[in-house]
Amino acid sequence: MTTPGTEEPTLTVDELAARAGVTVRTVRFYGTRGLLPPPVIGPRRVGHYGPEHLSRLALIEQLQRHGMTLSAIERYLSQLPPDLSEDDLAIHRALVASWGPDSPEETTREQLDRRAGRELSEEDIDRLASLDALERTDDPDRFRIDPKVLHLGLRLLDVPIELETIRAAHTVVLEYTRSAARDLGRLFRDEVWGPERDHESGSGPERIQAKKSLSAHMQPLVVEALVIAFQRSMKQELRAWYGQDTEGAESAEGAESGESAARAESSVSTESSVSAESSVSAESSVSAD
Repeated sequence: MTTPGTEEPTLTVDELAARAGVTVRTVRFYGTRGLLPPPVIGPRRVGHYGPEHLSRLALIEQLQRHGMTLSAIERYLSQLPPDLSEDDLAIHRALVASWGPDSPEETTREQLDRRAGRELSEEDIDRLASLDALERTDDPDRFRIDPKVLHLGLRLLDVPIELETIRAAHTVVLEYTRSAARDLGRLFRDEVWGPERDHESGSGPERIQAKKSLSAHMQPLVVEALVIAFQRSMKQELRAWYGQDTEGAESAEGAESGESAARAESSVSTESSVSAESSVSAESSVSAD
């Protein structure tokens, strides 16, 4: 099992597969295709996996949901920096998830326990529900889950934060993202689309299709811009909170900020190209490998 708060690769292949919701055979197959980095070999030649492997499996799952073949996923992953952390992979996964529609799924309590790596308590279920990662059903052993949010919710279970704080943070995120969506939507309608384009796009189905086509092109770009802007704003807040105002600390922070900016720019380039490839794949109804 993975010890909370550590980045050490302590998951066996069976535990990794259970946490990711895939089979051991799938994990090994992904490894042979180069989709997963090799495990750390421990005592008795047992391979151990860490959080970055779990995050990468979640990213692969999101890409497959968009109809991308394994060959396309290989090309996508090959464009990413080799030293991406778990947090970096989480950002990529969030950007990928933004492309597709919501698709709730049903799961059992036993399956949830396997994904979490332990037996979930009622408080754990409440935490996941507060994040909109799942909904209870009439059957106490069955839940409707949001695959996009579940991975994040499970990661937060072992974070020492009170449930009310999680709810408050979730409310803040929803309020500000909804406000940003309204303002950007208004700007999009008034300036990007505009009366002239509205007049030229015809009427009825033709106009609707033109709007959908333009918004589908703009949405991933807007999401990427929001993620990058939020990253930078969050770093500024943390820097002020840490109070690191000595010359040495500022130098270290500057180097870290530059590295993060480079990663962010790499994310924009990679996500944009894969977004286009995913759209082509979906429109062509290409099946997975």
